[in-house]
Amino acid sequence: MTLMEYIESIRDRRIAVVGIGVSNKPWIELLLKNGCRVTACDQRTAEQMGAEGDALAALGAELKLGKDYLEGLDQDIIFRTPGLLPFDPHLEAARARGSLVTSEMELFFALCPCRIIAVTGSDGKTTTTTIISELLKAQGLTVHLGGNIGKPLLCELPQIGPEDFAVLELSSFQLHSMSCRPDVAVITNLSPNHLDKHKDFQDYIDAKRAIFEGQSADGLLVLNRNDAHSDYYASFAPGRVHWFSDAAPVEDGTLCENGVVYRVRGGVRSEIMRADEINLPGAHNVQNYLAAFAATDGLVDEAVCREVAMRFEGVEHRLEKVRVLDGVTYINDSIASSPTRTIAGLRALKTKPIVIAGGYDKHIPFDPLGDELCLRAKHVILCGATADKIREAILHSPNYPGCGLSFETVGVFADAVRTARERAGEGDIVLLSPACAAFDQFKNFAERGKTFKRLVMEL
Repeated sequence: MTLMEYIESIRDRRIAVVGIGVSNKPWIELLLKNGCRVTACDQRTAEQMGAEGDALAALGAELKLGKDYLEGLDQDIIFRTPGLLPFDPHLEAARARGSLVTSEMELFFALCPCRIIAVTGSDGKTTTTTIISELLKAQGLTVHLGGNIGKPLLCELPQIGPEDFAVLELSSFQLHSMSCRPDVAVITNLSPNHLDKHKDFQDYIDAKRAIFEGQSADGLLVLNRNDAHSDYYASFAPGRVHWFSDAAPVEDGTLCENGVVYRVRGGVRSEIMRADEINLPGAHNVQNYLAAFAATDGLVDEAVCREVAMRFEGVEHRLEKVRVLDGVTYINDSIASSPTRTIAGLRALKTKPIVIAGGYDKHIPFDPLGDELCLRAKHVILCGATADKIREAILHSPNYPGCGLSFETVGVFADAVRTARERAGEGDIVLLSPACAAFDQFKNFAERGKTFKRLVMEL
């Protein structure tokens, strides 16, 4: 079924789209332009929506806005926003009344005509997804990058051919209870995350299973041999399982041993490159490349893998060098929205940085972050809703006494940047690596990162 055939099949149904955001807005517009009856729901008020809401209303949308935007959902088909998980009481009540609850991404999987490589995990999924896309493009293939990054792909389906590849980053929010069937699924790693939204850590772990449970026996699941949760996932895999590791031998997948990166097929190794030739710094990026090389085995030659790894400069907001001013290097790591991501960034740097940290509280423990900051940071500037929690993690760390780490708290983000400049001297690094989501002060991590870059360039 094509996208337009699907729209034709639901034209007489009542449709609700919950969340007028980046992924859903193009879908709402396409439905309206093709004569569908759409109720667009968003927790923002009409005043907050402004011209965006007016434009949808002019196309014929019924708007349901504000704090009661979820009340009375009873439409035939409900497309949920990723941040609203399926166990929300309003969605459960609608489902009990006979509504079909789905999502823009679930529909994309159902209609996509080409092969799909999908990536999830707690850390590294954006970089790994982007690397996979770069590898396939360098091999001469046509690639559509989307999901949790890039542009929404559902409305782009008419331009996607059967010989193309869709490469998707998927969050636990998108995957929760979703039916999907990627040709290749990758889980980079697992650590506590988004516990403000999920019922508990096990619910978060199990949400990731959706990325591979719909695969056929020919499907490929790529797992991290170093991660404690990988055996659990492998036990549910309906298809083939390949592994990537820098610590233990693998029979099929990728391996980094003694500083050399290999593909491994049936125990036979094929050298790709030396790990120190990878352009992106840090052991975590070696892991990202191992995952990407495993996911593209049979699709991308070893020579192309090496060429991409040696030139690719990384993803925006991920250890991104902004500028050098008065001998001080400013680095944007806004995508580090969990403690483990910040820890990986700290370990990738050879100089102890001045760190700007703090943000929205996802109810993740900060104890490991406190330990690492004591060992690897020169000074910490705390800002945002979690500032006090990170401060307590530092103070209670067994590494704190005698470590020499200093820290302070500021009120707003702009003050954090200005304070960092005041504290930094020639040869220092100022690192924005919040270890938290951005929602306390920003729309998302990208807006936070762009704000940091603007403030730094204005110094």
